[in-house]
Amino acid sequence: MASAAAKIRVKLRGYDSIVLDKSSRSIIETAISTGAKVAGPIPLPTKSRKVAVNRSTFIYKSSVEHFEIKTHKRIIDIIEPTPKTIDALQHLQMPAGVDIEIQ
Repeated sequence: MASAAAKIRVKLRGYDSIVLDKSSRSIIETAISTGAKVAGPIPLPTKSRKVAVNRSTFIYKSSVEHFEIKTHKRIIDIIEPTPKTIDALQHLQMPAGVDIEIQ
Protein backbone atom coordinates (compact mmCIF):
# COMPACT_ATOMS: atom_id res chain seq x y z
CA MET A 1 0.00 0.00 0.00
CA ALA A 2 1.22 3.57 -0.65
CA SER A 3 2.74 5.51 2.24
CA ALA A 4 0.35 8.46 1.68
CA ALA A 5 -2.65 6.35 2.69
CA ALA A 6 -0.76 4.64 5.52
CA LYS A 7 -0.91 7.66 7.85
CA ILE A 8 -3.56 10.08 9.06
CA ARG A 9 -2.51 13.35 10.67
CA VAL A 10 -4.99 14.96 13.06
CA LYS A 11 -4.39 18.62 13.99
CA LEU A 12 -6.18 20.01 17.03
CA ARG A 13 -6.44 23.71 17.86
CA GLY A 14 -8.13 25.39 20.82
CA TYR A 15 -8.02 28.12 23.44
CA ASP A 16 -8.31 25.84 26.49
CA SER A 17 -5.45 23.37 26.93
CA ILE A 18 -7.39 21.10 29.33
CA VAL A 19 -10.28 20.59 26.88
CA LEU A 20 -7.75 20.08 24.07
CA ASP A 21 -5.94 17.35 26.03
CA LYS A 22 -9.23 15.57 26.83
CA SER A 23 -10.28 15.56 23.17
CA SER A 24 -6.84 14.32 22.06
CA ARG A 25 -7.10 11.52 24.62
CA SER A 26 -10.51 10.50 23.23
CA ILE A 27 -9.10 10.45 19.66
CA ILE A 28 -6.20 8.25 20.77
CA GLU A 29 -8.49 5.85 22.64
CA THR A 30 -10.78 5.59 19.59
CA ALA A 31 -7.87 4.90 17.23
CA ILE A 32 -6.31 2.27 19.51
CA SER A 33 -9.63 0.50 20.06
CA THR A 34 -10.08 0.10 16.29
CA GLY A 35 -6.63 -1.45 15.87
CA ALA A 36 -4.43 1.43 14.65
CA LYS A 37 -1.06 2.56 15.97
CA VAL A 38 -0.85 6.10 17.36
CA ALA A 39 2.04 8.59 17.70
CA GLY A 40 1.36 11.62 19.85
CA PRO A 41 -0.15 13.89 20.99
CA ILE A 42 2.72 16.19 20.06
CA PRO A 43 2.32 19.67 21.61
CA LEU A 44 3.20 22.51 19.26
CA PRO A 45 4.25 26.00 20.41
CA THR A 46 1.43 28.08 21.90
CA LYS A 47 0.63 31.25 19.97
CA SER A 48 -0.09 34.24 22.19
CA ARG A 49 -2.02 37.21 20.82
CA LYS A 50 -2.14 40.43 22.86
CA VAL A 51 -4.61 43.26 22.31
CA ALA A 52 -4.71 46.69 23.95
CA VAL A 53 -8.12 48.40 24.15
CA ASN A 54 -8.87 51.96 25.29
CA ARG A 55 -11.15 52.05 28.33
CA SER A 56 -12.57 55.39 27.27
CA THR A 57 -12.17 57.11 23.93
CA PHE A 58 -12.82 60.65 25.14
CA ILE A 59 -11.68 61.75 28.61
CA TYR A 60 -9.41 58.95 29.90
CA LYS A 61 -7.66 58.23 26.61
CA SER A 62 -4.41 57.11 28.24
CA SER A 63 -6.15 54.38 30.27
CA VAL A 64 -5.69 51.11 28.38
CA GLU A 65 -6.85 47.55 29.14
CA HIS A 66 -4.74 44.61 27.95
CA PHE A 67 -6.15 41.24 26.87
CA GLU A 68 -4.32 38.09 25.85
CA ILE A 69 -5.58 35.00 24.04
CA LYS A 70 -3.50 31.84 23.70
CA THR A 71 -3.99 29.25 20.97
CA HIS A 72 -2.82 25.75 21.92
CA LYS A 73 -2.08 23.13 19.23
CA ARG A 74 -1.59 19.35 19.20
CA ILE A 75 -0.73 16.87 16.43
CA ILE A 76 -1.67 13.18 16.50
CA ASP A 77 -0.36 10.77 13.86
CA ILE A 78 -2.41 7.63 13.28
CA ILE A 79 -0.20 5.03 11.61
CA GLU A 80 -1.69 2.13 9.62
CA PRO A 81 -5.37 3.09 10.05
CA THR A 82 -8.07 0.58 9.25
CA PRO A 83 -11.34 1.52 7.51
CA LYS A 84 -12.98 1.07 10.92
CA THR A 85 -10.61 3.75 12.34
CA ILE A 86 -11.49 6.27 9.64
CA ASP A 87 -15.21 5.68 10.15
CA ALA A 88 -14.89 6.05 13.94
CA LEU A 89 -12.93 9.32 13.60
CA GLN A 90 -15.56 10.84 11.31
CA HIS A 91 -18.36 10.11 13.80
CA LEU A 92 -16.45 11.27 16.90
CA GLN A 93 -18.07 14.12 18.86
CA MET A 94 -15.67 16.95 19.80
CA PRO A 95 -16.38 19.48 22.56
CA ALA A 96 -17.06 23.12 21.71
CA GLY A 97 -13.96 25.25 21.31
CA VAL A 98 -11.81 22.54 19.67
CA ASP A 99 -10.98 22.86 15.98
CA ILE A 100 -10.07 19.55 14.36
CA GLU A 101 -8.41 19.09 10.97
CA ILE A 102 -7.87 15.60 9.53
CA GLN A 103 -5.37 15.09 6.70
